[in-house]
Amino acid sequence: MSTPFPFTAVVGQDDLRLALLLNAVSPAVGGVLVRGEKGTAKSTAVRALSALMPEVAVVPGCRFSCDPASPDPACPDGPHAPGVAGQARPARMVELPVGASEDRLVGALDIERALSEGVKAFEPGLLADAHRGILYVDEVNLLHDHLVDLLLDAAAMGASYVEREGVSVRHAARFLLVGTMNPEEGELRPQLLDRFGLTVEVAASREPDQRVEVVRRRLAYDADPDGFAARWADEEAEVRARIVAARELLPSVRLGDGALRQIAATCAAFEVDGMRADIVMARTATALAAWAGRTDVLAEDVRQAALLALPHRRRRNPFDAPGLDEDKLDETLEEFSGDDDPDPDPDPDQGPDGPGGGGGDGGQPEPEDGPQGDDTGATPEAGENGQPQPSGAGEQSAVRAAEPFRTKVLSVPGIGEGAAGRRSRARTEHGRTTGARRPRGTLTKLHLAATVQAAAPHQRARGRSGPGLVVRRDDLRQATREGREGNLVLFVVDASGSMAARQRMSAVKGAVLSLLLDAYQRRDKVGLVTFRGSGADVALPPTSSVDAAAARLESLPTGGRTPLAAGLLRAHDVLRVERLRDPARRPLVVLVTDGRATGGPEPVALAGRAARLFAAEGVASVVVDCETGPVRLGLAGQLAGELGGTAVTLDELRADSIAGLVRDVQGTSRRAA
Repeated sequence: MSTPFPFTAVVGQDDLRLALLLNAVSPAVGGVLVRGEKGTAKSTAVRALSALMPEVAVVPGCRFSCDPASPDPACPDGPHAPGVAGQARPARMVELPVGASEDRLVGALDIERALSEGVKAFEPGLLADAHRGILYVDEVNLLHDHLVDLLLDAAAMGASYVEREGVSVRHAARFLLVGTMNPEEGELRPQLLDRFGLTVEVAASREPDQRVEVVRRRLAYDADPDGFAARWADEEAEVRARIVAARELLPSVRLGDGALRQIAATCAAFEVDGMRADIVMARTATALAAWAGRTDVLAEDVRQAALLALPHRRRRNPFDAPGLDEDKLDETLEEFSGDDDPDPDPDPDQGPDGPGGGGGDGGQPEPEDGPQGDDTGATPEAGENGQPQPSGAGEQSAVRAAEPFRTKVLSVPGIGEGAAGRRSRARTEHGRTTGARRPRGTLTKLHLAATVQAAAPHQRARGRSGPGLVVRRDDLRQATREGREGNLVLFVVDASGSMAARQRMSAVKGAVLSLLLDAYQRRDKVGLVTFRGSGADVALPPTSSVDAAAARLESLPTGGRTPLAAGLLRAHDVLRVERLRDPARRPLVVLVTDGRATGGPEPVALAGRAARLFAAEGVASVVVDCETGPVRLGLAGQLAGELGGTAVTLDELRADSIAGLVRDVQGTSRRAA
């Protein structure tokens, strides 16, 4: 559907429409990232942009869309004669599938012809198709890391390089990058997130009338697509003409020193990293002025540019939700507005924090935390009132997690073949070369020495007479490489009464939050199983959204008995189902407990039998021992032995632990093999 969509039916669609149009006016803004829940017309809005883009002039017959006014001197189809007449065509919108191969993205060389004939026979990829157009990535947060790296390189340099064992091809690749994503399915790498000039959050409207209009228009389109498009043709033509006019006006727009100071002050106030935010805001404010038909950038342009360009850049860690404090933004813009008029006389009765200047309630000092309000005042096994609490006590409210820290690396033993990541050793398309094999399907990474070694004995039989090497398809060898994979990190967290002391549970949540942060950085999937009371729950099925796991952890209540066996059995079921869905992704179970088992009949024996299920299947595991106090029973260490894994204390989990104990699950997991 390339026609306008009922934007008012989706909260944030007006901002989305504006962000897309600003990029059409000035592609230098850097693209748009659209975040939102499923079914909010993200893809529909992006695809509608292609119908509004002005036509581009290209060199006839050039597969790389060279501009006849300034053709690329390194174009593989060139060199192009100067002054050649251009051919107008619509701007392309090229979609990059999440599962695309590297060759499909950047193009491919015919290695056989390159070796035997010295010919650069190059088949262009999607980056070449998207040059001077739009590159659209749906579910961009699910894009494989090696494709993300290629996109980053192309976006930074405006060119794509394809190299195969010394044979290289370069071509221009400047495109408008547009991505859509559902945050529930995982976040983007910070490097790629920063490459998007603007970001917009969208959500479905809760107004019945607006939802009715969406359904009505969708049904009308399904019944008569051509007639529906004809209804909006005039409006599309008007928007397209306005884009062309804004592009022509753009070079005349003046960005004054006052506006530049506001931009710099805003970026500094929100502590964004680097200088890209300042540049994007400047380009966006200029495009806003051109879109409005003005030649001067106003304060309102700077404010709107900040709302579009800064939310995804102010995140200080992966668990901070994107957003912008508009009150702080307005204060910053007003402070640097250049208005020298003093503020009206303040109310003498008003201090910096309210009446009386004392803050709080009517100037009365806030009560200090006493023994009942201090989390650290309870004993390790005490409840909120500081009194000893049995393991079968009732539910307690959730406590906040302690400050996260950098953890030691936990990995799965052996060599896997899962999705690319940064945790465990695996055979991947990228990494150090470890050997060679015959290619299965398309050759992607040539092992030159092995190829020459395979072809050399047959040169006389093949009638070689010149200096060239006679190479056939059967001689080609694929390089085998070893890199890192992402794993499924399944957290099994004890939320029973024995863990319910506020100080202890805060430390436990801080440790799990730290491990979640590590999983985010290593591109893992995560899941969360909790056990307390009479059973165990899957708080979060395996997902790529580490943010969702952190949110579930933060609201986790505690209390009740300790059904350790139920927690292990539920985790075993989760792994069994996930193994059917994604058999190549290897699991790592992180059990967070003090090792006690008090729930169910024969709780200790049943927990031991459940643990041995993991050991029998060779599942890598680590037990985070949460036991505290001068007298320790060592139950977590015994449980780790039953699991065939290893045990670490909360202190040993820290990367900077003075214990210096480098505990990887490889050592003890070998006993289970």
